[in-house]
Amino acid sequence: MSSFFKVTTLCALGAVLFTGCTSNDISTENVRTVSMHAVSAQGTGESVGTVLLSDSPTGLVIRTHLKQLPAGERGFHVHENGSCAPAMKDGKMGAALAAGSHYNPNQAPNHGTPSTGHLGDFPALKVSTDGTARVTLLAPRVKLADIKGRALMIHAGGDNYSDHPLPLGGGGERIACGVI
Repeated sequence: MSSFFKVTTLCALGAVLFTGCTSNDISTENVRTVSMHAVSAQGTGESVGTVLLSDSPTGLVIRTHLKQLPAGERGFHVHENGSCAPAMKDGKMGAALAAGSHYNPNQAPNHGTPSTGHLGDFPALKVSTDGTARVTLLAPRVKLADIKGRALMIHAGGDNYSDHPLPLGGGGERIACGVI
């Protein structure tokens, strides 16, 4: 087993446990930095940081460097369209609605976990009391090539990985977005 494979596998397994890894521990061939911005019905606002996406043998490694977010758990997903623009829904302008729904090319019938739901269903994002999120997560069924050109979204609410009692995990309004 190559040294690179061992380090990358350990890094990805560590990501599951939220221990993190350095940028030297992941392949630089397929890395994308996504600039994330606050969104509202009026459009895209100030920067809230970046998200680094990189392929690993066990899935997509997601490293967040975010700030100025509401503390607590937030829904975190890939949406089908590469736009963070507002759009109309039910006669009302909504934040980042041009991004469309969760990325779901396999037509999964329900929102779920990163292992069972839409391919765009990522692990929930944990934001510290100071408004920062510096965590490493893993999306086991996704590769960077699958999601290039799509939108990465942070929602106002948490994510219960179900469509009940609210659809799409109950994440609600879109508060930050970036195009991958």
